[in-house]
Amino acid sequence: MKDFFENNKKDKPSKSFTIIKDDATDGHGGYGVGAVSLENMSPVIVDPNENKAYVDMGAMHARSAVEKRVKFLTDKNEVPNGKLYWIAWVTVERSDKGPYYHGVAASEMLIDHEIRRGYKLLPEHVNHMDKSLKGRVVVEHMDDHSRKLLGQFLREFNPEMWNNSSEELKKSFPEE
Repeated sequence: MKDFFENNKKDKPSKSFTIIKDDATDGHGGYGVGAVSLENMSPVIVDPNENKAYVDMGAMHARSAVEKRVKFLTDKNEVPNGKLYWIAWVTVERSDKGPYYHGVAASEMLIDHEIRRGYKLLPEHVNHMDKSLKGRVVVEHMDDHSRKLLGQFLREFNPEMWNNSSEELKKSFPEE
């Protein structure tokens, strides 16, 4: 939790993924059982307008740098000049080979900072977070450029995690 607050104090994007921690319930079966843990998930903002992708932990609570001071609507037509952004929910797990990208699911956002309005569907974001936690790869709806930026980011951020990831995940991000 301390890292979350420290990362939000900085103006520059975070350079780390949330790494897996121990089971919060320690197997006791009491309070907290059935709660979803987001400790091993990190949001990656993909900005195809600026040709970059970066971790912004503020997105976990809809407070990423691009989301701040924006009122979100559920009708794309109300944000005709919105710029495209993606939040890729990336889940990291650990196997006997080491850490790997377990699931990735991207959610679309359109944001017009000039009028401080944006478009996103919260249920879609929640569903994509759930799919990422379950090890699914949901990126086929992304435009090619954005998907390439995300794939390049995942490859370069941690080559070991990329190499340990499933073939399904790797095939979802072709290099060319």
